[in-house]
Amino acid sequence: MTVPTARAAARGTLHAVLGAGPAGTALAVELARRGHAVRLVNRSGTGPALPGVTRAAADLTSADGARAAVEGAAVVHHCANAPYHLQTTVLPAIQRALLPAVAATGARLVVLDTLYPYGETGGEPMTEDTPWRATSRKGRMRADLDTAYLAAHRAGDVRTVMGRAADFVGPGVLTSTLGGAVFPAALTGGEVMGIGDIDLPHSYTAIGDVATGLATLGERPDGDGRVWHLPTAPALTTREVLALIEARVGRPLTVAVLSEPRPVGPFDEVFMAEYAEMFYQHTEPQILDSSAFEEAFGVRATPLADTIDATVAWYGDWLARQAGAAPAA
Repeated sequence: MTVPTARAAARGTLHAVLGAGPAGTALAVELARRGHAVRLVNRSGTGPALPGVTRAAADLTSADGARAAVEGAAVVHHCANAPYHLQTTVLPAIQRALLPAVAATGARLVVLDTLYPYGETGGEPMTEDTPWRATSRKGRMRADLDTAYLAAHRAGDVRTVMGRAADFVGPGVLTSTLGGAVFPAALTGGEVMGIGDIDLPHSYTAIGDVATGLATLGERPDGDGRVWHLPTAPALTTREVLALIEARVGRPLTVAVLSEPRPVGPFDEVFMAEYAEMFYQHTEPQILDSSAFEEAFGVRATPLADTIDATVAWYGDWLARQAGAAPAA
């Protein structure tokens, strides 16, 4: 294969971002801000106009779709996801189509990943050296995918790097444990959801830091061939995070603690049935250590208080837009 040089990561090169959810969208905006040409790919090819970003449609589970999505790109960012109950089928299908497509172009591959491969840690902080001991279906699936991505790198087929993040929080993040079931209710006086033991520390990765971290990996070939933890602020307990929100909305929060998986807010019955095996994440401390990334690349995580400020402001605007879009009674 052709080994990219530092020039391949220079400004102005084409970065293909696969997946237009919160992470992919935030990354596309960050890459464009850095001066790169950006192609943002999802199944429909539609979405709000973003300065400096070209949208494209592709079915990433098909060989033809994957090839079209990555054609001409120097760097491919895999942020594509699937409905939660379909992940164990769709994500392996994407990998089967994507690896040969990227290999054919000689592009570098940056993969956004979760903490699922680690499985239960007994509350020990997770570093890049933490063993992969997942016992859940989705955790084992993620571990198998990650093993294959890194094997492709070692074989010289695709230069690959992976960035892992904790639960997302930030503007545009709706379907997260710190998203649509928390901020709208906090702003309107409704019932805010807390999951599991809210007095345990739990890491949350700001969506802006996800974008910054992945963009940095896309520009730095010297990080290839391994997993990195994307910049993540020091963990607080969920109760402490809710106190930050409470201070910003100016009213006491009414918190309903979800002690076991059941449908609530944006999480329907289908989602929660699938999430049950991952509920351990809320019954033991979940602490992500991103110090290796921060030291290697000189990128610091956004303070969580600043992320909460931005998120409360975004949800305030979002609620106003929802109200404006509602039909008149």
